[in-house]
Amino acid sequence: MRRRFRRRLLGWYRKHARDLPWRHTRDPYHILVSEMMLQQTQVDRVLPKYEEWIRKYPSLETLASARPAAVDRAWRPLGYNARPRRLHTIAREVMRRYDGELPSDERTLRSFKGIGAYTAGAIRSFAFGHRAPIVDTNVARVLFRVFVGRGDRTSTPLKKYLWSLSAVLLPRRHVFDFNQALMDIGATVCVARRPRCPVCPMSPICEAYPFDPDLEHGSG
Repeated sequence: MRRRFRRRLLGWYRKHARDLPWRHTRDPYHILVSEMMLQQTQVDRVLPKYEEWIRKYPSLETLASARPAAVDRAWRPLGYNARPRRLHTIAREVMRRYDGELPSDERTLRSFKGIGAYTAGAIRSFAFGHRAPIVDTNVARVLFRVFVGRGDRTSTPLKKYLWSLSAVLLPRRHVFDFNQALMDIGATVCVARRPRCPVCPMSPICEAYPFDPDLEHGSG
């Protein structure tokens, strides 16, 4: 089933991948910016701000040298204003301690405030090509429905299981596409309340199909 899942997911992604600007770069800083902006914020709100931010602060060096007040202003109106301060702090620390190069190992990435397990995995797989798993709300929902089908996916045991599942599903090649595809199908097809099961490539192998909301616990 894992092989079928990979094949179906990558085939779907080749036809339906969203054209997003941060998918046209492998610059670790640009990936970091996009992932920080996408925390708790919809893609359509992030798109114009991401491009504006990269024009203003194209590198870790330019961001690190900026004044905090200017950084805060540049972030508006995305909200969750701890994020630009954390991003600014990361930039300064990378310049000071790592010669301006964002580290690629999980332990160091997660030592920065604001970078958790998901963001570290995203940076490692999207910028550095590492076989790093990711589990955000969308990915958790997809994996839970396809491989589990019912229960409380917010429970600690299921969270751990979904992380381990994300890791074992990773292909040896095309990790970038695979992880991006997981996020895309969760954001556009396997959505929270009214999943588009009839057009989902996973329907023939999905434990939750046909979808019954009474069998699923955990919002988002």
